[in-house]
Amino acid sequence: MELNFEKGGGLLPAIIQDAQTRQVLMLGYMNAESLAKTEAEGKVTFFSRSKGRLWTKGETSGNFLYVQKIMGDCDGDTLLILADPVGPVCHTGHSTCFAEDVAPPDHFLYRLEQVVQERSQASPEESYTARLFAKGINKIAQKVGEEAVETVIDAIADNRDRLTEESADLLYHLLVLLHYRKLSLAEVEAVLRKRHA
Repeated sequence: MELNFEKGGGLLPAIIQDAQTRQVLMLGYMNAESLAKTEAEGKVTFFSRSKGRLWTKGETSGNFLYVQKIMGDCDGDTLLILADPVGPVCHTGHSTCFAEDVAPPDHFLYRLEQVVQERSQASPEESYTARLFAKGINKIAQKVGEEAVETVIDAIADNRDRLTEESADLLYHLLVLLHYRKLSLAEVEAVLRKRHA
């Protein structure tokens, strides 16, 4: 990668994109030192123009951006970084710094996964997801089993409307179970991709 840091006075804009959903998450700036640190540690580190120093995203919040791929553009004066975010990216608590908290329609399950993650930290009085987490793995696993059985029953009965509803319930509860066990949808997808290859 041939990069031209001089063009921007020693800094390159770095666009951060979700490696799974391809949603644009944020924009920051990197100098040669912050890029080297990012490459060495696997976590996105910017040069903060306001602080005048290197700044690793998540250093205080824990919401790191784990690097999957770094690319320069055709002119070598802009970076595109594909990363896996841990928690909300924006300081406002949203998953992106750009207006809408919306993933592309074909990646809705990844957005739902983020919602499950956010609500797992909520008060059980305010969130069904939080209540499930409070009850623990046995209750969560039981719900996955119940929804799987109901899905099978409606499939056999050829009840299309109910099958759609129960399938949605099954997918949601499976995401809850995966998050409880610290597994991501991306890890499951990686297995499917490997099998498909």
